[in-house]
Amino acid sequence: MSNTRVAKRLPRDPGPPAWRSIIPDQPRYPKLENKIITDWLIVGGGFAGLSAARRLCQITNTDKIALIEASEIAAGPAGRNSGFMIDLPHELGSGSYQDKIAVDQKHIKLNRQALQFAKDAAEEYSMPTEAVEPSGRINGAVNINGEKHNKEYALHLDQLGEQHKNLSSFEMEKITGSTFYKSGLFLPGCLMLQPALYISKLANGISQSNGNKFSIYEHSPAIEIKKNNDSWEIKTPTGSVITKKIIMAVNGHAESFGFFEKRLMHVFTYASMTKKLTKDQLTKLGGEKKWGVTPSNPMGSTVRKITGINGDRIVIRNRWTFDPSMEVSEQRVSKFGNDQDKSFNDRFPMLSDVEMEYRWAGRLCLSLNSVPAFGEVDKNIFSACCQNGIGTAKGTLAGIGAVDLATNTDSAIVNDMKSYDAPKKLPPKPISYLGANAIIKWRELKAGKEL
Repeated sequence: MSNTRVAKRLPRDPGPPAWRSIIPDQPRYPKLENKIITDWLIVGGGFAGLSAARRLCQITNTDKIALIEASEIAAGPAGRNSGFMIDLPHELGSGSYQDKIAVDQKHIKLNRQALQFAKDAAEEYSMPTEAVEPSGRINGAVNINGEKHNKEYALHLDQLGEQHKNLSSFEMEKITGSTFYKSGLFLPGCLMLQPALYISKLANGISQSNGNKFSIYEHSPAIEIKKNNDSWEIKTPTGSVITKKIIMAVNGHAESFGFFEKRLMHVFTYASMTKKLTKDQLTKLGGEKKWGVTPSNPMGSTVRKITGINGDRIVIRNRWTFDPSMEVSEQRVSKFGNDQDKSFNDRFPMLSDVEMEYRWAGRLCLSLNSVPAFGEVDKNIFSACCQNGIGTAKGTLAGIGAVDLATNTDSAIVNDMKSYDAPKKLPPKPISYLGANAIIKWRELKAGKEL
C-alpha cells in the first residue's frame, strides 16, 4: 500500500440541512489551524464518528482524542436523514423468511444495542425529548401489494416473537389525518430522532463531559493521510494531526481515500420539509401531534409529522439516484421536490395552502452484497463505513465496533461485522451507473401509488 493517500474529492451536500435549521443555535467548533498530536483521530462527525468518540471516552483513561469534520456537526448526512432509528432488519420483506429467523434475531439484538446507546446518551446529556423518542413507527400500506407485504411482515414478526399491531384505514386516518392509507402495521420498537438535535447534543455532551481529553474541529476535512514511521499524519487545508490510530467514519467518502475502491455504491435520497403549520392548518389536518410512516414498499414515500422546538411540520422523503461522483445538482433537488409536492398533496389535500420551506438531498452508501465496509484497512486505520442505508442504527454500531476492534475489546458487534465477506466489486462504471439507475426507476414505478 502507498504511504500517502490523497483525497480525490470532498463531501458535498446539496440543499440546506433542514433538521439543523429548525433548532436554536448549536455550539460551533474551531477550525484546525495548527499541528496537533493525539492518540486517536476520528474522521467524520456523524452517527458513526460521534458514537466512536463516546465509546472511546468510556473505555480509555488518559488517551487524547480528536475528531475532524469536513463541514459542521449535523450539517451533513447525519442531519439529513428521516430520523428513524429502527430495531428490525429492513430486509424482512424480501426472500424466504424461514432461514432468516436466527440471523434476524441476532441483528435485532445488535440494533437494540444501538438504540440503547442513543437512549443512554440522551439521558446522560439531558437531551430534549424530541431528540430521542421511543414512539415507534408505522409501515403504511396504500394498495393490495402493500397490504400483502405487511401481512407477510407480521407473520415473520410472529415467528420472531416481536410485537406489532395491525391498523385499519380508520385508525390510520385517526393517527395521520389522511385518508390515503388503506391500512398500517405499527412497530413499537423504533426510536424517532430529531437527527440534527441528537447529533448536536451528542457532540456537545461528549465535549463537555471530557474536557481536554476530547476535541472537535469543524471545517477541517482530511485531505491527505500519510504514514509517518509508527504514526499517521493527517493533513487538513489549514492544519495537521499526528496520531497513533484513526477511525474512518465517513461512510461512502472512504472510497475517496482509496479504501474499498470500486466496491461502494453512492446513492442519494431527496426530501422536503414544510413551513411551520398554522393553528388553522393543524385543525384541518387533525390526527395525532407526531407520527412516522415508512412505506411498505421501500421505494415509496417516508412521511413524518414532527412537533418540537420550532413548531409542527411535515417531512416527506422519496426518489433515489445512483451517483458515483457523490455529487448532485441543486436543480435535481428542486426537480424531485416537485415529486414530493405531488406525494404530499395526494396524502394531505386539505393542506393545499402549505408550502415547503426546505428541500435537500442526503448521501447513502450501499454495497452490492449489503455488507459493511468495516475493519482494519491499513495499519491502525479502522473503517466504520457503509451502513447500507440504515445509518442511524448501523452507523452507531459501526462506530462502537471500530473502537472495540481497535482496542481489542471483546464485542458481539465486532464478531458480527467481521463475519461478512468484503463488499463485492462493482461492474465497470458505465454498466453500474446505467444498471443501478434503471433498477431504481423500475422499482419506483413498481412502488406506484406508494410513491
